Amino acid sequence: MSLQDKLADDLKQAMRERDENRKIALRLLRAGIVNEEVEKGHRLDDAEVMAVAARQAKQRRDSIEAFRAGGREDLVAQEEAQLRVLQDYLPQQMSREEIEQAARESIARTGAAGPAGMGAVMRDLMPRLKGKAEGSLVSQVVKELLSAQ
Repeated sequence: MSLQDKLADDLKQAMRERDENRKIALRLLRAGIVNEEVEKGHRLDDAEVMAVAARQAKQRRDSIEAFRAGGREDLVAQEEAQLRVLQDYLPQQMSREEIEQAARESIARTGAAGPAGMGAVMRDLMPRLKGKAEGSLVSQVVKELLSAQ
């Protein structure tokens, strides 16, 4: 069963159960997938569907931060619920310790020293962590490791 088929089944189930947050999140994800398919001109494979889900999850995280800053806890709760739904369709995220280990390996491989080497480390590291770790967290870990040198 493809990821898109699973999405369709999960949407039907959410509609039967009258789970509004799940239904909204899945409909938005399916709309994003359809838009991407129109743009690319072909049916998306599972990796491309996960990329759409990852972009939407990032949008939710950004919205959560903005709503928290604005004191809109009602909207924060709604976005967090939708983010939890999207995370069901993404690969397991790496822990901070796993990211640190991968970053140390990249620093050793690139020979980076100090904050000036951050670009080289990120270029080496991000393709290996794509979809497994949020870019802002990876950047923060790399910055901390290079600053401690």
